[in-house]
Amino acid sequence: MPNSSTGRCPVQGRFDPLAPDYLADPYPALAALREEGPVFYEPRLDMWPVTRHEDVKRILTDHESFSGAITQTPFYPLAPQAKEILDAGFHATPTVSNCDPPKHTRVRAFNVKAFSARRVAGLEPVIRARTTELLDGVAGRSRFDLVQELTAPLPATIVFSLIGFPESDWDGLKALALNRMAFTWGRSTEDEQVRIAGRMVEYWRYCTDFVAARKEDLRDDFTSELLRSHLADPAALSVEEIVNVIHAVSFAGHETTTNASSSTLQRLLTHREQWEEICADPSLIANAVEEGLRFDPSLHTWRKITTRQVDIGGVTVPAGAKLLLLLGSANHDPARFPDPDRFDVHRPNSQQHLTFGRGIHACFGAPLARLEMRVVLEELTARLPHLRLAADEVVRYHENACFRGPVRLWVDNPAPV
Repeated sequence: MPNSSTGRCPVQGRFDPLAPDYLADPYPALAALREEGPVFYEPRLDMWPVTRHEDVKRILTDHESFSGAITQTPFYPLAPQAKEILDAGFHATPTVSNCDPPKHTRVRAFNVKAFSARRVAGLEPVIRARTTELLDGVAGRSRFDLVQELTAPLPATIVFSLIGFPESDWDGLKALALNRMAFTWGRSTEDEQVRIAGRMVEYWRYCTDFVAARKEDLRDDFTSELLRSHLADPAALSVEEIVNVIHAVSFAGHETTTNASSSTLQRLLTHREQWEEICADPSLIANAVEEGLRFDPSLHTWRKITTRQVDIGGVTVPAGAKLLLLLGSANHDPARFPDPDRFDVHRPNSQQHLTFGRGIHACFGAPLARLEMRVVLEELTARLPHLRLAADEVVRYHENACFRGPVRLWVDNPAPV
């Protein structure tokens, strides 16, 4: 156990969320951390990993003691040239996940209003039609990559459509977002950082120009709803804040759902008997979605910084300490989920996972992510129940410390139409 005042523990100095073995399967290491060092200081990261469900949930819900200011800060220091590029042309300011009250309270209220239940529910026919279209493209093939053909293009299509981005721009926007995960939460080389920083500046300019154009041509989309609030009271929500929101949502709003859908499909197809259960009984799909979200959270970590000295799990943590919330560990905590490393679509409390966060920073796009995942499972199980994971493929995961999901997910379709 860690020392109550220093956070020292047997695993200190050995935890690396980017180690190849950890990326391939983090859960054995996370189980050891929960036992040996549930809260400790990791000098190689200059962060305090937090592993247990109760502690992580408390941190997520106490915004006065734990600030979100560092959530979007690069995991490792950027190369000087990349930083110069961003400083010159990338003008994002704290608005959503890395923003605290009172500003966060004010801006989030407009986001939630624009991301209304009516708007999300109205997307189901669009999601189902797009899913059907994508499945039509692979139904006759004996082998295909589920990520490339379904779980990556679907969420991007939906969130870009929700925002109002013209369809002609979608492919270009996805290309500009390429490798953002590694840039912010991984170990990119200096050359990679420079290339990605240039794309980020271009993406930022696109969002800025798009919001300016939409202000002059309001429509029925998320961006227009935010702009209507701005036009009604410019002091309550600025155009700059809207640009920041659109920029953030347009990236996080599809990468997370892609990873969650891909990981859930991988687990279901690995546990063949459970795949066949949901094929036979679609009423199990809603809880299968929750169990997928619990077992493999698409955001495996999150970051906070302490605003004062606090006690976390019996460990004294100083003010200004950077916390690494291990959501993947919290979701596998046996104190909350009995037999946590067993994937089980019948698990009665799967929905108690922390994948979408809690408190004031809880993901306001969670209903849309759940809807997309449900529709994907409904359509796949109905149309391609014979799908199997390709036996000769080794699943590789994105190399970063936050977003977790398969890069590719090759499947065999033994009964192509």
